[in-house]
Amino acid sequence: QVQLVESGGGLVQAGGSLRLSCAASGRTYSTYFMGWFRQAPGKEHEFVATIMWGPGATYYTDSVKGRFTISRDIAKNTVDLQMNSLKPEDTAVYYCASRTSGSIVMPRSTAQYDYWGQGTQVTVSS
Repeated sequence: QVQLVESGGGLVQAGGSLRLSCAASGRTYSTYFMGWFRQAPGKEHEFVATIMWGPGATYYTDSVKGRFTISRDIAKNTVDLQMNSLKPEDTAVYYCASRTSGSIVMPRSTAQYDYWGQGTQVTVSS
């Protein structure tokens, strides 16, 4: 089992920045990917970014490229999401997720992840 706990959400004005953090515990040695998803009210989960745990390769959804940066600290078992130039449409509950098996392609769907955090709210005011 892997436990994930997110932190760092909050309220920010458009154009501002927030940094989300996700701390992993438990059987973290089996982690292959860590990702961030978000869910806005009335919408399905949306992929945001993912990172290969070992090599550090990253992949982003188009709407956040150039604004968000995903990073990991292997020693601390944490994955962060630096969010800059925030827009009102970035408002959502943000979830951290982990995948415990390899993948030929960067995993971008909820079904491709095994463990999830409880989520942290990000609200961007206009």
